[in-house]
Amino acid sequence: MNVTVIDYKAGNLTSVVKALRYLGAEVAVTEGPDALQAAERIVLPGVGHFAATRRLDETGLTPAIGAAINRGTPFLGICVGMQWLYKGSTEAPTQPGLGYLPWQCDRFAEGYEKVPHVGWNSLSVNPSSRLVAGVEKGSYVYFTHAYKAPLSSGTVAVARYIDPFAAAVERGNVFGVQFHPEKSGETGLKILKNFLETM
Repeated sequence: MNVTVIDYKAGNLTSVVKALRYLGAEVAVTEGPDALQAAERIVLPGVGHFAATRRLDETGLTPAIGAAINRGTPFLGICVGMQWLYKGSTEAPTQPGLGYLPWQCDRFAEGYEKVPHVGWNSLSVNPSSRLVAGVEKGSYVYFTHAYKAPLSSGTVAVARYIDPFAAAVERGNVFGVQFHPEKSGETGLKILKNFLETM
């Protein structure tokens, strides 16, 4: 199985690539759009500020990703890479996301809990999801984020920190996880394996 990982200079590429290769994937890393035309699967890791996704627009990756999704290519966004699937984030109001999911990401409310949300948290999963198939309810994964995606029709896993939020989404051939599967032990590897096995 072949996977193309997008490097837009804001992702935890080393750990993601290592995890994918551990699962038997042939991994290619690209900074430009041309490699996406023949990609079998695409992964977009991301960390840091939502504004960094501007590079996807500047390098022509945004329309290339959109075209790949329209062709049916399985796509996985990780952390900020998942948030980018939405129409945008209040973290960078002038920077649009892909808009595949027509909602907006918002910052956790300040209160009794510290923001950002960092550490292990449990999942409530939709058993009919392909992405989280075989993941037991209450399984723990590793998060680090200050902004969250809302619950919606595409949500297939929910976590709670201050409020419930979308921990994983799935719609057609498009998938996203707010947590870092490459840092989430056997549960994270299971989820990555599920993605690699999607057709």
